[in-house]
Amino acid sequence: MQDIKQTGSSSAQNGVTTAQSSDSSILHARPTVADLHGENHFAQVARKNWLTAKKPPKVRPEVVKKELWDELEGVDFAYSVLLVLENLQLLERYLWPGFTEDASDYHHLLLALMVNVKRRENLPSWELFAGRPAEFSEFFRRILSMTVDPSQPIKIRTQLISFVIGAFQSLDSGLVRKECAPLVSIAIWQNLHSDAIRDQHFEKTPMLKKAWRAASKRFDAGDEALQARLRFERLWLYTLLLDFLSRLYSSTTREEIRDNLSYCERFMELLTDLQSQLPTRRYVNSLLRDLNMLPAIRLSPMYTDEDNGLFRDLFNLLSHFTYFPIEDQTGKQLTKLEYDQEHYAALAKLQRTGYAAFQEKLQLLALANYGSIGNRDELEGHLRVLDDAELVQLCTQMGLRTVYSQDSFLVQDRAFFIEALLAVVEQRPTFKDAVRDMPILPTEQVLYESTFLRNESYDGSKPLAIPKLNLQYLTMGDFLWRSFILYRAESFYGIRKDMEEVIKRVQPRGKGLNTKFGGFSKMSIPISKPAIVDVAPARVGEEHPAHVRAEVILDVSGLKFPVRRGWEQLRPGDVVFLLAVEGQDDMPMRNGHSDERKTEQSSLHKLRCAEVVQMLDENGRPLREPAHADGAPAQARRRRLLLNIDATQYKEDMDRVAQGRPDIYDHINLIVRRQGRENNFQPILDSIRRLTLSDIPAPSWLQEVFLGYGDPASATYKRLSNRLHSIDFRDTFLDWQHLIESLPGKSIEPHEDAQSSFGPPYVLDFPAAESDSVPVRASKKRRRDQVEVTQPVHEPLHVSTYKPPNTGPYPADAPKLNGVRFTPAQIEAITSGTQPGLTVVVGPPGTGKTDVATQIISNIYHNFPDQRTLLVAHSNQALNQLFQKIVALDIDERHLLRLGHGEEELETEASYSKHGRVESFLERGTYYLAEVDRLAKNFGAPGAHGSSCETADYFNLVYVKPAWTQYWDSAQSPDSTVDQILAQFPFRQYFTNAPQPLFPPDSSREEILDIVQGCYYHVKKIFAELEDIRPFEILRNPRDKANYLLVKEARIIAMTSTHAAMRRQEIASLGFHYDNVIMEEAAQITEIENFIPLALQNPRNNELPLQRIVLVGDHLQNSPIIQNLAFRQYANLEQSLFLRLVRLGVPTIMLDQQGRARPSIADLYKWRYPNLGNLPSVSSTPQFTTANAGFKHEFQFINVPEYKGKGEMEPTPHFLQNLGEAEYAVALYMYMRLLGYPASKISILTTYAGQKALIKDILGYRCENKELFGLPKIVATVDKYQGEQNDYVILSLVRTRSIGYLRDVRRLTVALSRARLGLYILGRRSVFESCFELKPAFDVLLTKPDSLALVTDEMYGETLRTVHGQVHEGGEAVMQGVEHLGKYVFEMTKAKVEALRNGRGQLTAAIAEDVKMEVDDEDAGEKEEERV
Repeated sequence: MQDIKQTGSSSAQNGVTTAQSSDSSILHARPTVADLHGENHFAQVARKNWLTAKKPPKVRPEVVKKELWDELEGVDFAYSVLLVLENLQLLERYLWPGFTEDASDYHHLLLALMVNVKRRENLPSWELFAGRPAEFSEFFRRILSMTVDPSQPIKIRTQLISFVIGAFQSLDSGLVRKECAPLVSIAIWQNLHSDAIRDQHFEKTPMLKKAWRAASKRFDAGDEALQARLRFERLWLYTLLLDFLSRLYSSTTREEIRDNLSYCERFMELLTDLQSQLPTRRYVNSLLRDLNMLPAIRLSPMYTDEDNGLFRDLFNLLSHFTYFPIEDQTGKQLTKLEYDQEHYAALAKLQRTGYAAFQEKLQLLALANYGSIGNRDELEGHLRVLDDAELVQLCTQMGLRTVYSQDSFLVQDRAFFIEALLAVVEQRPTFKDAVRDMPILPTEQVLYESTFLRNESYDGSKPLAIPKLNLQYLTMGDFLWRSFILYRAESFYGIRKDMEEVIKRVQPRGKGLNTKFGGFSKMSIPISKPAIVDVAPARVGEEHPAHVRAEVILDVSGLKFPVRRGWEQLRPGDVVFLLAVEGQDDMPMRNGHSDERKTEQSSLHKLRCAEVVQMLDENGRPLREPAHADGAPAQARRRRLLLNIDATQYKEDMDRVAQGRPDIYDHINLIVRRQGRENNFQPILDSIRRLTLSDIPAPSWLQEVFLGYGDPASATYKRLSNRLHSIDFRDTFLDWQHLIESLPGKSIEPHEDAQSSFGPPYVLDFPAAESDSVPVRASKKRRRDQVEVTQPVHEPLHVSTYKPPNTGPYPADAPKLNGVRFTPAQIEAITSGTQPGLTVVVGPPGTGKTDVATQIISNIYHNFPDQRTLLVAHSNQALNQLFQKIVALDIDERHLLRLGHGEEELETEASYSKHGRVESFLERGTYYLAEVDRLAKNFGAPGAHGSSCETADYFNLVYVKPAWTQYWDSAQSPDSTVDQILAQFPFRQYFTNAPQPLFPPDSSREEILDIVQGCYYHVKKIFAELEDIRPFEILRNPRDKANYLLVKEARIIAMTSTHAAMRRQEIASLGFHYDNVIMEEAAQITEIENFIPLALQNPRNNELPLQRIVLVGDHLQNSPIIQNLAFRQYANLEQSLFLRLVRLGVPTIMLDQQGRARPSIADLYKWRYPNLGNLPSVSSTPQFTTANAGFKHEFQFINVPEYKGKGEMEPTPHFLQNLGEAEYAVALYMYMRLLGYPASKISILTTYAGQKALIKDILGYRCENKELFGLPKIVATVDKYQGEQNDYVILSLVRTRSIGYLRDVRRLTVALSRARLGLYILGRRSVFESCFELKPAFDVLLTKPDSLALVTDEMYGETLRTVHGQVHEGGEAVMQGVEHLGKYVFEMTKAKVEALRNGRGQLTAAIAEDVKMEVDDEDAGEKEEERV
């Protein structure tokens, strides 16, 4: 191995503008265009060696060593410099293409560093290596050998440990898994200190002995090279562990302490990752315990140094996973009883062993109770009687390691051996105990805990002591514990940010009672101290009061109506924050500005939470929404807010008051509220905590797949024993040809009684699941000349049909039928979703995900009338889109229910909320009772039969059913004639208002009987619905009616994932039951919010009774939005269940034909979906084949240069704007409106909220009050527009210095896939064209010129030019920048106004509908010109 010396040069320091001595200070300093294209050292090296090369260049060792490694070493491997190299595509274009087995150590190390940078940037890390597995294996082995090479500098070894951590977090990659698995196999048990310990494991799990023998046999049978490889694999982790133990105790100099601390923190992260996943934990846990790892860490100087807070927190996290109550080999979570029994067995062993060896000295220990021995202090007291040698002897007899390598720096003293014994027998709280004790309402101490602040300052240079969401979880309890910890931290992060923003805005001045506020925030109101009006006695078994009621007076006299309305709309259960805020003395200035974080933190003295009970007016009456004839709200002076203060915290505060400390409630002077959508943390955290404490399981058929181990395909319907053998597809197939096309590779066999082809509905009979349906692993023993031939599989499907029942003579009785001609992939998804089990549908943009979901719902609804289905989406918008399509299907609206506050946004006539449904039931009841009166008149039955559901039921039993039974028996008689059937029809008078003639004259006897049955079907439906309505007559309380509807009546219940999380306990406690869950846009929902909808009901027989779970989404588009960088990237909180299942290899169904966009626009993102094709409609329909009027191209990337000498701006942190692009976007919109494009068909999107605000401002000035233009359908960020689409999209990318978060390809995919007919992208070409991740899209975009090409003499709706047609000669106008387009649009506007003023102009049809241009403003043109 080459000796890597600490040498370097200064050229990189002088050449790279972003390099700084302190890496953390340039966290957000991303490589700029100047860094990548300028004259700095690394840009020159890149251009010279790989960027300009047309074929993969050969790697020169002197370039790697002198030009790259030495320069990096000269800046101490500053992350900003590594990021420049990564952006210059060092890995993709130079290091890996030129990698050979003879590559130098520096080459290997640079590869590892670049992989680390990619992982830190959340970019794909391993895909590049997939094409050369042999070379990757050699590279990986070399890196592993460097991790245990003591000659490597500790900083380099720290980076290599980070590389290994990344590998163990990527076990979904087969390439990586193949290299990592042997490092944690059973072979590492060769390093256990005695055979007896290993035999104990074998006795407990006999299967392990077989695996051990197989490993030993492989080693013995191997040649010298194989044995060397296997020996390295089993010693690698053991060697690292011993080295780690020595480093804990061996640091001397300050620099050595710092470097060793960084290394040990990373190594602790690696150990935690290994312990937190079952496949890596199985053998590693035993080795760690054998080495007494945790006692050694706890006693080390590194741990005892109180300044090493991160190291101590990492130790606590490692301890949590090491002692997690789980059986390592089976993965079974131990119950409380099993956990206690295991602990008691260890205590009993200590008593027996101690008494046998030291009967006299440890007699008291042998007689002590378990609670005493499990206590640290008391056990130390018992062992004090033993001398050092006896203590070591006791440890040995307890099966503990007492001998370590002689060159180890581990201090093996009395304290160490006592700690080792304590690690075996000490009583520890479980993770449930920890969750139970964690507050879900924050205080100022919780918000500013060092752990939380450390998370907020995360920059990737150090690990964090927080759990990660991995591919796999130990148990359901482990998953819920991690989710609770992370969701709580993310929620408190948002609260802290909001509190600091309020304090900054209100500008507190002065101290104590003299505190005044110099500013204003609409989210806060200054108050006097809250008045405590009631402290309820504690409940049985609790110490804190049942509730603490307080009253706060709000002075709203100075608030504008929208602000006051926001306060008055506080609802019971909302959380508000009571703050004690004081002004600060002059803060020290640093480089011209103060530290705002410390200012707000020191201004916030106390924070307490309270729940809203009721809002009262100034007279103490409940606040009602006042009605004003003139629409002007009355001016209010005061509001009285009743609150329940956090009772647990109140008791602690009062205990401190009793000790003589100040009462903090006397100093409360500010009340703060938060936006409703951001302030639902308390009920969600409470739901997660209750689930964590409940031992709730996943459905048995899903359990192993959910946890991430086991066969990924085991939950699909083809592998389940209860798969359906026959499905009625009803209206899924439109005709016989559609059926044949939709089932390629299947042999369609009509039923014996049927013709060769027939129309729908179709019932498909699937072959029974065979016993050998699970693929059998082929034998490895095969003759050399034996050739395996794959036989084509033609699965036979039997198809039959039936005649749907006649549903009645009225047009409203006709069923609603599907009109979508589903593709084969969609049919496969619908079939799988109708079957039991897990279905994962990946839907690229425009492939009809929602249509598939609604058809699955329809099939389940009709095939299983006793089952109930829960629909879940991440947002109200997505849920409403799904629900509106469901309403259009043949589903009885009385079985539909929409929960949550998004129901009012539904574009339907009926209300589908709980109370809306109740009202609808009662209205329908009134209608049907009137129909009963008409029926009574038909029979001439006296009495008020339509007075109630009960009387109607009596009428049905006495009159209707007997009459029908008698008539039907007669009509079915072979002797009855058509005339007799018609003459005896008992409902003739009732159906006189049906379309006539009721019985067509030329109808056959069978047709007449069918019409008769349809009439009775209509009559039966009246009484069936009245029977369902009857409970709503009996129940008097509106809440009882609504709950009955949810629990008993509704069969399709829709809610957002957030609503499910908030109301989980309330819904489950009602006895809510459902059989199926369908999630739309599941890839945008966090994993815990994916799980909670599965657990909205209480388990039955210790199992959730779910039969189907259908996840529909696209993991290649945006993930859930997580604000905190640490939780998003390090803890992976943005991971959805959908994405994790895809990574685990769960079978997915990819929808493969898009019908949204022109094929040329779809090509911009089709590279993300290799099998994505186009529906015929997008190639043949006129709207797709006709060119966009006034534009030469249907899509274009438009390079926007500096505008007024400026590009992107950042007036406040993360609030990015680009005036040039904003002006360009608005001018382009105005141009389109002048050509007649409807405003509703144009959306303006941008990548940053700051740019959205700027565009809205310019639109407000230029267009809002000018009816010729108006406003576009929406101005939104790309993230908020996922799931939406429009015909024409103007997209502003904003960035001009660096690429920003658009380097996340998922966001670019969303941005490019929103437009159907026209997409015009505004950006800086030099920033985006060289980005490796975005290259496939920009290669297509930049096939067209980067200056906007317009076409003259064309109007919207009138052009005949096709997409690929030629522009008439002289008809092209190329815009040379913002000013040129602005002038062009101004001249068009002036000409249009002039024409209208003179009466010569004609408004286009699209504008004429809503435009009446004001032409009396003489200086309108001058003002417009001045703005442009």
